[in-house]
Amino acid sequence: MIIQPAKMKLNNSSIALFVKDIDVSKKFYTNLLCLEVEFDFGKNIIFKGGIAIWEINPNHIIPSTLGENSLNGKSNRFELYFETENLEEVHMPLKEANITFLHEIYEENWGQHTIRFFDPDNHLIEIGESLRCFVKRMLNSGMTKEQVSAKTGIAIGDFDRILNDFC
Repeated sequence: MIIQPAKMKLNNSSIALFVKDIDVSKKFYTNLLCLEVEFDFGKNIIFKGGIAIWEINPNHIIPSTLGENSLNGKSNRFELYFETENLEEVHMPLKEANITFLHEIYEENWGQHTIRFFDPDNHLIEIGESLRCFVKRMLNSGMTKEQVSAKTGIAIGDFDRILNDFC
């Protein structure tokens, strides 16, 4: 007899970033990235859209078990990813804020324009053109649907849905 484990019903609630200074990080995410605060619990702030920042106490079970490296922001084993319809408009205020960029506007192999930079705690953040935006940009540049499909890996049959439904 095979016993199957119970099905877990999980919902992604948020991504929590450990930060050194909650006030500095709150200003970065609200003023520079324009995220809206949903809940502010002092040392734990939850933004609309599923990202939270947490100035974790060094005595908490996470750093006390994993060690101080869990709070020092040097690992960069993930990135936060955002999309926009106008990357150039987003790029300028970031550049003027003198943040540290991994790279400024760059074209990925699949044609999407992206920027990557670091928050005050050295978390890697990417902002890229939306799927709709970069497919439309390539088509408007004179590329055929077949050429865009070959470059992006997007099936031609998905173009209408991408260009019409993603507004």
